[in-house]
Amino acid sequence: MSGATEADNVTMRAGYWLATIGTKKVIDGATPLVLDAISKMQLDRTDAFCFSDMGCADGGSSMALVRRAIETVRAGASSRQVHVLYTDQPRNNYNALFAILHGLEAGPEAAYLDDFSGVFASASGSSFYRQLCPDNTLDLGFSSTAMHWLSRKPCDISDHVQAVGASGKELAEFQRQGHADWRTILAQRARELRPGARLVLVNFCRDEQGRYLGHTGGVDMFGMFNELWLDMVANGDITHAEYARMTLPQYYNDVEEFSAPLVDQSSDIYRAGLRLESIQTRIVDCPYKVDFQQHGDARRFARDYVPTLRSWTQSTFAGALDPSRSLESRNELVDNFYSSYEDRVASSPAGHGMDYVHAYVVIRKEF
Repeated sequence: MSGATEADNVTMRAGYWLATIGTKKVIDGATPLVLDAISKMQLDRTDAFCFSDMGCADGGSSMALVRRAIETVRAGASSRQVHVLYTDQPRNNYNALFAILHGLEAGPEAAYLDDFSGVFASASGSSFYRQLCPDNTLDLGFSSTAMHWLSRKPCDISDHVQAVGASGKELAEFQRQGHADWRTILAQRARELRPGARLVLVNFCRDEQGRYLGHTGGVDMFGMFNELWLDMVANGDITHAEYARMTLPQYYNDVEEFSAPLVDQSSDIYRAGLRLESIQTRIVDCPYKVDFQQHGDARRFARDYVPTLRSWTQSTFAGALDPSRSLESRNELVDNFYSSYEDRVASSPAGHGMDYVHAYVVIRKEF
């Protein structure tokens, strides 16, 4: 995310891909779309095939996809060089990415660089809110589970921690920011993409039935976040001002919102040559919930499940606590929050789980 904004406080914890097994399942589900997109391109060119992984975190979740993409390019052009361009927010842990790429951390799909000649990996010193590579040089842009993070937090939500629980003017502010950010992302990609190139973007969404991440019929995950922090306000553990600052800088578009700039012939995005090829929503079951259905140990489920929630929320929640508190005190409050969530799950596990709700979007650059 570009610029000095509150959203820059968002960071993923070390070992992100190990703590978020579901993200790899989502990417595995998108792999056929990526391979199909490559198969539709002119591959017998002399310049390098450029593939961007936008919002890569530590890169572990997408290693298998990148490997398959390289193999597909080489099947169509055996000697063509491939450039894999990784990007995330400026505070991303790129050291972890490079360690996985070079096989310094274990993983079944690690170190693909050792298995191919003429494949080059680099990281962009930018974010997907900026242009990442020169005009007309990108063949395939990919992103999964990343573009719901806004470039800035438009306001604090007075009575919830996420826009899915907002209403009135606060919801309208998040909608405006979400729509503007989506158009910015598309405008930057329109400059980068060659004619005939494609984007495969897998984004959190609100689906046709109103479902979203952690809200598919059981306990509402964001509602539980909100309830537990409000309990801590009521107990005097944190202030209401700290609670308000815990608003996550996220927005989930629905299918119509994702599609609008790509099908409206008067929009700048459409006039820049981007066309919607396909969009569909899918749900990937929470892997920890699925495991629990097999082993039946509620405490084990809670211990396995809550760290995946912590991996992407902790930086926002901890950053909202007053800096006048000691670091030890802030760490203790955050630990108590996640411990409370774990206890809730362990004592009453039915309905808990972070099912993934995504829109799988394929976009073509027409000219």
